[in-house]
Amino acid sequence: MKKIGITGGIGSGKSTVCQVWQNEGAYVINADDLAKELIVNNKIIKQELIKAFGQQTYHPDGSLNRTYLAEQAFEKGRVEQLNAIVHPHIPAEVSRLMENADKQGVNVAVYEAALLLQNLRPHDLDYVVLVLADEERRIQWVKNRDGVEPSKVVDRIKKQQNFEELTHRADYVIKNEGSVEALKNKADILYHKFKSAKTD
Repeated sequence: MKKIGITGGIGSGKSTVCQVWQNEGAYVINADDLAKELIVNNKIIKQELIKAFGQQTYHPDGSLNRTYLAEQAFEKGRVEQLNAIVHPHIPAEVSRLMENADKQGVNVAVYEAALLLQNLRPHDLDYVVLVLADEERRIQWVKNRDGVEPSKVVDRIKKQQNFEELTHRADYVIKNEGSVEALKNKADILYHKFKSAKTD
């Protein structure tokens, strides 16, 4: 099984690339979705979040109080504290999911994460793909997708690393500079390249 990591800034088009690959048969793990799942289902994380943010973090029925946690994390500047509790649990869960996918005969497994290259390139991936798009395109994409003001998109972009400076850590760079169909076509070509590549 080929293990692919994909990253890129907000609005770059990496999720569109992943959707193409998923349609082609790839097993896709999204870091944000996985983190949300762990927050709800992982007992250790739940205990640590209650200790850090209070009993209100979860409703009496055990479900996550998303509004409260978002308010505590984002409006009170405690995002790093939240990440420090959740993120250490992600690598082991990704490995477990990848292992299961391999046992089920999946040919290509993909891990999509904005922070994939924040420190160093992960060693357990066969290939790393970086999706790049200019800021204007990213602002328009997120504005249309999330219905937020352009200034808020710019703020979110500024809080992320400069992905243009990370090309040396990637095996492939997809430049999202045309239509959505053009991006999908690039994704399709690359996927078939992964499928036909020989595994060491």
